[in-house]
Amino acid sequence: MVNNYTAIVKQDGKWWIGWIEEVPGVNCQEATREELLESLRVTLGEALEFFRRSTKS
Repeated sequence: MVNNYTAIVKQDGKWWIGWIEEVPGVNCQEATREELLESLRVTLGEALEFFRRSTKS
């Protein structure tokens, strides 16, 4: 099963900021858009793994 998530991405001055709309707490800030998207992917993966582990206990 493939899940789709919505990344909100904005440039604020020299920084790129973004978050995943469907998962509270997944937000990042990076110097480039590409770095931001990668950080969001990694952070989302970590958050989903954390939620999976915490619901198994």
